[in-house]
Amino acid sequence: MASLSTQPSKKNLRTPAGSDGSQRSSQTVKFARRTSSGRYVSLSRDDLDMSGELSADYMNYTVHIPPTPDNQPMDTSVAAKAEEQYVSNSLFTGGFNSVTRAHLMDKVIESEVTHPQMAGAKGSACAMPACDGKVMKDERGHDITPCECRFKICRDCYLDAQKETGICPGCKELYKVDEDEPQDYSNGTLQLPGPGGSKRDPKNMSMMKRNQTGEFDHNRWLFETKGTYGVGNAFWPQDDMYDDDDDNGFKGGMMESMDKPWKPLSRRLPIPTAILSPYRLLIVIRLVVLGFFLHWRLTHPNADAVWLWFMSVVCEIWFAFSWILDQVPKICPVNRSTDLEVLREKFDMPSPSNPTGRSDLPGVDLFVSTADPEKEPPLVTACTILSILSVDFPVEKLACYVSDDGGALLTFEAMAEAASFADLWVPFCRKHNIEPRNPETYFGLKVDPTKNKSRLDFVKDRRKVKREFDEFKVRINGLTDSIRRRSEAFNAREEMKVLKHMRESGSEPGEPIKVPKATWMADGTHWPGTWSIPYAEHSRGDHAGILQVMLKPPSSDPLMGGTDEKIIDFSDVDIRLPMFVYVSREKRPGYDHNKKAGAMNALVRASAILSNGPFILNLDCDHYIFNCKAIREGMCFMMDRGGENICYIQFPQRFEGIDPSDRYANHNTVFFDGNMRALDGIQGPVYVGTGCMFRRFALYGFDPPKPDKIVQSTETEMQTLKPNDFDPELDVNHLPKRFGNSTLLAESIPIAEFHGRPLADHSAVKYGRPPGILRAPRDPLDAAAVAEAVSVISCWYEDKTEWGDRVGWIYGSVTEDVVTGYRMHNRGWHSVYCVTKRDAFHGSAPINLTDRLHQVLRWATGSVEIFFSRNNPLLGSRQLKLLQRLAYLNVGVYPFTSIFLIVYCFLPALSLFSGYFIVQTLSVAFLIYLLIITLCLMGLAILEVKWSGIALEEWWRNEQFWLISGTSAHLAAVVQGLLKVIAGIDISFTLTSKSGGEDIEDAFADLYLVKWTSLMIPPIVIAMVNIIAIAVAFSRTVYSTVPQWSKFVGGAFFSFWVLAHLYPFAKGLMGRRGKTPTIVFVWSGLIAITLSLLWVSINPPQIATNDSNTGTGGSTFQFP
Repeated sequence: MASLSTQPSKKNLRTPAGSDGSQRSSQTVKFARRTSSGRYVSLSRDDLDMSGELSADYMNYTVHIPPTPDNQPMDTSVAAKAEEQYVSNSLFTGGFNSVTRAHLMDKVIESEVTHPQMAGAKGSACAMPACDGKVMKDERGHDITPCECRFKICRDCYLDAQKETGICPGCKELYKVDEDEPQDYSNGTLQLPGPGGSKRDPKNMSMMKRNQTGEFDHNRWLFETKGTYGVGNAFWPQDDMYDDDDDNGFKGGMMESMDKPWKPLSRRLPIPTAILSPYRLLIVIRLVVLGFFLHWRLTHPNADAVWLWFMSVVCEIWFAFSWILDQVPKICPVNRSTDLEVLREKFDMPSPSNPTGRSDLPGVDLFVSTADPEKEPPLVTACTILSILSVDFPVEKLACYVSDDGGALLTFEAMAEAASFADLWVPFCRKHNIEPRNPETYFGLKVDPTKNKSRLDFVKDRRKVKREFDEFKVRINGLTDSIRRRSEAFNAREEMKVLKHMRESGSEPGEPIKVPKATWMADGTHWPGTWSIPYAEHSRGDHAGILQVMLKPPSSDPLMGGTDEKIIDFSDVDIRLPMFVYVSREKRPGYDHNKKAGAMNALVRASAILSNGPFILNLDCDHYIFNCKAIREGMCFMMDRGGENICYIQFPQRFEGIDPSDRYANHNTVFFDGNMRALDGIQGPVYVGTGCMFRRFALYGFDPPKPDKIVQSTETEMQTLKPNDFDPELDVNHLPKRFGNSTLLAESIPIAEFHGRPLADHSAVKYGRPPGILRAPRDPLDAAAVAEAVSVISCWYEDKTEWGDRVGWIYGSVTEDVVTGYRMHNRGWHSVYCVTKRDAFHGSAPINLTDRLHQVLRWATGSVEIFFSRNNPLLGSRQLKLLQRLAYLNVGVYPFTSIFLIVYCFLPALSLFSGYFIVQTLSVAFLIYLLIITLCLMGLAILEVKWSGIALEEWWRNEQFWLISGTSAHLAAVVQGLLKVIAGIDISFTLTSKSGGEDIEDAFADLYLVKWTSLMIPPIVIAMVNIIAIAVAFSRTVYSTVPQWSKFVGGAFFSFWVLAHLYPFAKGLMGRRGKTPTIVFVWSGLIAITLSLLWVSINPPQIATNDSNTGTGGSTFQFP
């Protein structure tokens, strides 16, 4: 275990308080052994127990050493590189009531690591005697030699030499620390001092150019040095700087943004009037006709069957109410378009002040969540990570975080393998403009790979990468066995050690030796997370927090590859990789970890300290980036005029592996292409859990900015605001109460807000930032920052804070995504629906009937929880628009429709059994109302298909599954929700048995699996009762003396309507060749017979007699 840092950090490491509110000491102590190279190796608890008393080699060591006269910072450039390399090669662990430890890993995975950014990349051996350390490396993997004599020295030895004598061990000369080291002007900018002045070389005459007030004279400096505003030179603009009438409004590089006419980054495209006007007219007509129809139904009861009439009227009133909630918010659908070329011109184009074209786009942190490698295959997650690392976005602006909520070594090593393979895959994608950039999907495409490829070496390169990817998949799939064999070998060695120790001490083991069956990492140390065989502090719900920087942050300028190091010629390709971090938050018994929402909040805090991207894009582990420009598409909205009021950009979900007929409406196109486009015209779409780009500042629980109420300061350089400037009710002293005790986290909030503003390049932009300020390179990582990131993912950090209540993802609901989006809309934020020409993301969805029902059950259960919570939109603030409120109300109400839907599905059968209909007679008025309502529904469906772009078949599939889910999963969700709210009983519906088809080679084999679940009972009973009712009514009508076909036709029509909707459900029960579990027919048959006998007992048939007087004897049929 290596020390956290012997280098004083520019950031103060503040240790948060424990769960009891007591402040912990700022000096954290741990036991460590000092090696000959100066490295500190911490011992595990087991090692300390076995070693007995500590020898003289062991000493107390603190995490953070303050700068003292004998501990001064070394040369900043070398120090930063050394510190960052040390951080990227260390596995950080820590948590509640434990020490934050950094384990220096010489080996992360079994295979060889080549990329210099990756953890475990090997360098040259240190030339110091008796030192086994590795020499520091630069971005290209070349050795860093801090002295001109090129003496190879590792980071720890260099720190010791600097601290003790300052003399190079090779040439015996002092290390040169050039304070007057020439600045790097490769980015085309010169550095300006702050207004308060800074101590620089007195020979620099430009630093003495000050005006009469003592302030720095920028105009004089610019005239004498021909300097330009750029990195680090942006001052907060004056109040009149954006005034079009002011010729002196923009200085230096800012003038460039005014040289060209201002262009918007996005446009709002209204739906054609020829489609939208009839659509709205039909909604009004149907609404009016529904009112007249319900009035007619209420005033014309069926005196012969009042009970049947009453049930039907109640159901119809609820259906009308539910239709209004669903249809009215659709009156304002919109389409949007983006202009990526304008985005490139504004942010990425070279200019006199930015000759290298360094990007001015804000940073983006991408979150990927996974929890169980057995249910979520590591190969799928690894391919998702590869699609993220190769996205078309400035490399230095990206940071990818993967949350492993299971703390599995399998996931850890799979991510390390993915980072290693990215060394080849990412440059290959950039060189040949590959789409999609998920290797599993790309190599599985059934199209000509050479289409639109211009390079002559594409076929050769593709063949080589395909061979490497096949080997990569073999390594990923073999990790389970590799880890198992490795752990068995090391555990056997430990048992031999203990046995040998006992024999040397003269004691014979009286019983079998018990050594913990640990899981071992590739470098021969214990895995701090979950072990394959659970053990104390190493189980799924009890393990330390883990953080590993898999790929350290890249350099700010492009790094072109060569021909010698790779199997492919990357001589004109940028080979840098984005920052990639593995995170597994701490878990301890007795803490509510809040599932996915808690994991997301842990990533929000850790990323705020490490990279602090103003925007966050979250993806599920099986949702990969299908369009490499998707992030740029979202940026067009965030960086456009008015973008400061957008809390998130929601992308539609698209799925792969769905059967061609989409039997169970898995694509859900009616929702994603219809409802979401409609909400985009109001206050924005709802958040659906994945494929969403958030504004970090909105996740922190702040209201949208109000420029008129915020007074900007113009006295200091690049002035940012304090958190209480955005929330007047927030006391700065109470920041720990809202965000926790992390000082670095609190300091990052205003920076993220400022960097996330649109460019102030137009007079209409009232809340923007000056151009050019984001071209500055980010600060390198240091150990203190990573140690702070480990502390904020601890299980106790959220205690007595507002995380999960106001800040971050909201807790308390199964559908935390909908609640999180609702809270933002309720504070006045807007969201945008971004539909790209090429799908932004692709994912997987369950095609099996039972899995689909359980998915819908979880969504519906969350909706019921929302309805009975304080997140009910009826309790929303005034900032929630009326139509948006109706849409959210529909989210909470729609599961309750299942109660009335099930009753209504039984009404046709009851009508056929009883011989009565819901109306006394099939009058002309009833038929006209029914015809108009049906025609309006058909017209609305056709027009909705027109403006949303969905197919009519998809609309019909959605209607079918609405009835299937409404009579099964939605009803179960209502029962489950009511039991939980009223009685506090939490029940779940789980799988109990399964059977499948024989053909395992079929791509859609899972479609034919029949897994019995209790959710299937209501639809089966509905279908069988309606079938029996049709047969009984038909037989009775045929053999009756005076057949009443009108009543039969009315009931039979509605029964067929129910059965037509249940057709996909029936196909699902049949499996591939009718292989339905016997239990399905047993249960449904018993229930159907029971209901039939119950009806016969309630309304027994009258026995007919022969009328001898009339002579009409005989051939009548009675049932039963």
